[in-house]
Parts: sequence; structure tokens; C-alpha cells
Amino acid sequence: MIAILGAGAFGSALAISIARGGTPVWLWGRSPETMAQMQADRLCPRLPEVALPPQITCASDMALLPGAGPVLLATPMQTLRSLLETHADRLRGRQLVLTCKGIELSTGLRASEVLAQVLPDALPAVLTGPSFAADIARGLPTALTLACADPVLAKTLQAQLSTPNLRLYRSPDVTGAELGGALKNVIAIACGAAIGAGLGDSARAALMTRGYAEMQRLATRLGARPETLAGLSGFGDLTLTCTSSLSRNYRFGLSIGRAEAFDPSVTVEGAATARATDALAASLGLDMPITRVVTGLVEARLDVSEAMHELLNRPLKEERP
Repeated sequence: MIAILGAGAFGSALAISIARGGTPVWLWGRSPETMAQMQADRLCPRLPEVALPPQITCASDMALLPGAGPVLLATPMQTLRSLLETHADRLRGRQLVLTCKGIELSTGLRASEVLAQVLPDALPAVLTGPSFAADIARGLPTALTLACADPVLAKTLQAQLSTPNLRLYRSPDVTGAELGGALKNVIAIACGAAIGAGLGDSARAALMTRGYAEMQRLATRLGARPETLAGLSGFGDLTLTCTSSLSRNYRFGLSIGRAEAFDPSVTVEGAATARATDALAASLGLDMPITRVVTGLVEARLDVSEAMHELLNRPLKEERP
């Protein structure tokens, strides 16, 4: 059995895809009322157009966590530490797979580093890449990166979590996979802001390209492999997130560019990640101008015209990563 902690859109979509392949899934959420309704109605509020297969058991009581099998952690990045600390005794010794994308704002740590602090003996795996929950839930073809430093465990998880519509590629580079999934959200906000402000597709292309250079710059400094960022978890996820209104981070950027209010109940991982990354880059002496202006946009210290002026009036230079 596969356990998934987090019954939002992505956790539920993974549960649906895995269950359709015939594997029983235990899906946990914080709200007893919501999980009881999901169990009874066989519908996820975040994915109301797709029925939950009968192989999914919805629950809110962690005492019922199955005693064997992988546990996927599908909660938002900024609540990961709380989840791990609250349920450390039940998660200790289990194979944990991280699916959140972001950097912890209070510490500047990646998900695997947060896990290492709370459960030092855990061997983390990371599931990330270009994917929308609605596509996975509908059974549309999707490819993701499964990163794990242990090659034997990586093969085992790859076999357990692959489904007829979900193809997983292994990588030993946990750092690169995490940073690709986190940093692309920052660039998606920038692209959304540019399109929302009517600056055009040429501006978006420039932001994506130079944003990718920033992703490479930070990731390689932190020990990631450049080829990881060129794969699904980096370039692939960047392309999807910066070009589709299904992306929450891109939609958030659109709202900034249009000077419109954004639904505060929608999780936008890139907002906190921008601030955490800006601080991290400053501490490392790295120049990440797009990340810097996105932080200014998120904190309402800049508007889009000021952000573009800051980027376009930087000293002229040779193009390099």
C-alpha cells in the first residue's frame, strides 16, 4: 500500500493515478470533515471532475497510517516541518518521498534538508517535474523525475510509483531535482507579471532564458549537476509553469501584472521561495536579478514597470549562465 499525506490537488491526483494502476492508497488530510466527505462522496474538492477510485481510503487519523510501504509527503513546503515534527514517531523508519516544491522561508532549507533536521536517519527521495494535478488525475501522459541517492531504493520506488500514465525517470541528484522544482516557480511569477502587464511573449522568453541561467547559477553552487537542471525537474518544469494559466505561480504573476487581487486561499509556493532564494543568493554572493525583482513584486516594494526598468538598465554584459 502507498500512503500519501496531503489531500490537496497534487496529493489527490497522485492517489488517483496510483490507485487506477491497482495499488491500494491511503490518503490523509488534516480536516476530519473533508476527508469523511471525500470517503463518502468519492470526490476531491480540488479535483471535482474526477472520481476517486475504490482503491483509495481517505482518512484524517494518523493512528491509522499503514505500517508498511512508501509514504509520499504532498503538503506545501512551508508546512512540511510542522507535519514532520507532529508525526515524527509514526514517520521514523519509513521510506519518505517528498513532493513539495520550494525553499523554507524561515531557514532557506530545501525539503530534504528539513527532513534531515527532523528525522536525521531518513533517506529522502524526491518526486518532481512538469505536471499539473488535473492532467495526472485525468490520466493524461506525464513524466516526472524521481531523485534518490540510493540506486537500489530508487529502482524500487520507480517500480512502485509508476503508473500507466505516469512515467518516472531516476536521478541520483536530489539537490538538483529539488532546486529545479523550487526555483522555476519564482521565474513563473516573473513571466506571469510580464504577460499580465502586456509586455509580450518576447519579454517572457527573455525572462525564462535568463531565469534558467539564475537557476543553474544557484544550483551548481549548491552542488547540483547541471544536467539535472536541463531535465524534467528543471527546464521541463520551467517550460510548463511559465506558459500555462493552470500554474498557480504564473496566475499569481498575472494578477500582479494586471494589478488585480489574488485569492489568498491558493498556495503560491514561489512567493515564499523568491524571498528565501533572494536571501540565500545574497549570502552566497550570487547575482540573481530576476529573483531579486520578483521578491520586490511579491513584497509590493516594486511594480512591474519598476521591475522591468531595473532589469533592463543593468550594465551590459556578455551572455553566460
